[in-house]
Amino acid sequence: MPIERLDHYTIRTSKLDETRRFYVDVIGLEVGERPPFNFPGLWLYKGDRAVVHVIAVDEGDPKALGEYLGRRPEGQAGTGTIDHVAFAATGLAEMRERLKRYNVAYRERTVPNLMIHQLFVEDPNGVTLELNYPASESSERS
Repeated sequence: MPIERLDHYTIRTSKLDETRRFYVDVIGLEVGERPPFNFPGLWLYKGDRAVVHVIAVDEGDPKALGEYLGRRPEGQAGTGTIDHVAFAATGLAEMRERLKRYNVAYRERTVPNLMIHQLFVEDPNGVTLELNYPASESSERS
């Protein structure tokens, strides 16, 4: 169950172009590859690591983002503009057991094309944590 490192953070925005310009032009990150999600966004890299994910509502399909990440009204308390914080981890089965033991609700899914299985939990303050495990561990479902 050890947490290994912070993986990335995600910003939910209605200002995709302005956000890209800020992180690329001001901060110095680079736009890089992103899985084929059904909502707009971009992944910003430092070297070979995507450290910031930016997501936006598709005006042509406004439900797509909410269906994938969960609905969250703009300006809601909790993580606010930052949608969630992600950690790379190992020991998926152990984490599931721990979450059940402490009666912590969670949701999970496997990301297309990336071989990552994710658990999402919320802390007592409404901050969403994404725990990323190797997809090979998802076969240990309990």
